[in-house]
Amino acid sequence: MYQQLRPWIFRSDAEAAHAATLWLLQVAGAIPPIRRALFSFYSVDKAPAVEVFGLRFPNRVGLAAGYDKDGLAWRGLAALGFGHIEIGTVTLKPQLGNQRPRLFRLVEDQGLINRLGFPSRGAAFVQRRLLGERAEGLIIGVNLGINKDTPIKQAAKDYAQLMGIFSPLADYLVINVSSPNTPGLRKLENSERLAQLLSDIKSERSKPLLVKLSPDLEQTELRATLDVLLDAKIDGLIASNTTLDRPRLLSQQAIQTGGLSGKPL
Repeated sequence: MYQQLRPWIFRSDAEAAHAATLWLLQVAGAIPPIRRALFSFYSVDKAPAVEVFGLRFPNRVGLAAGYDKDGLAWRGLAALGFGHIEIGTVTLKPQLGNQRPRLFRLVEDQGLINRLGFPSRGAAFVQRRLLGERAEGLIIGVNLGINKDTPIKQAAKDYAQLMGIFSPLADYLVINVSSPNTPGLRKLENSERLAQLLSDIKSERSKPLLVKLSPDLEQTELRATLDVLLDAKIDGLIASNTTLDRPRLLSQQAIQTGGLSGKPL
């Protein structure tokens, strides 16, 4: 089906196509007969379950944060066979993110560059979206970030409030300190700052807590950061966010600023 739809999808702006497919999945997920039909068609048979940090994931394939930032379509997405879905990145207050255009297809490289900048309808909106019934066995994670106008020195307050809001609704939470599109955010990957941040929010930990890292850390930085995560008894890490690196790329869109993902990464 995707091969037939792809040429039509790629005729439109990347962000517009994203919004349209998200809307279709939102509608499908809101109508129980359609949701059940999708689940029966796409359900994964005999997939081995995975057990990590006290959670049982029904299969190994999940949807990463960044696709359904505001929890609009997670019920429709769950019907496509994903073992887990990660919502977000969610910020405490609503924010628009960066100006458009901010999402670019690198078709020849099978990659994508984004400089979205955490567009979010805010924690209260996403909280409402996560209320209600959930497919049996589905694991939901929520990826947490700070607002653009939050000073780095006050980041712990944003993360702590977000953890308090989403701990009752999520199976696990993610501290995102590695997006390249929020000014200064990657400073929190510094081992000393990260250690302080994790210490400041430890009282809010009631669910498995993961940290999302950048692929651009130097080996010495990475080792120091991993030591901090081990000392803080963080349950896991997510590797990885998008990269600012630009390997040899064919697409003319490679000149765009932002984080690169896809096959090149």
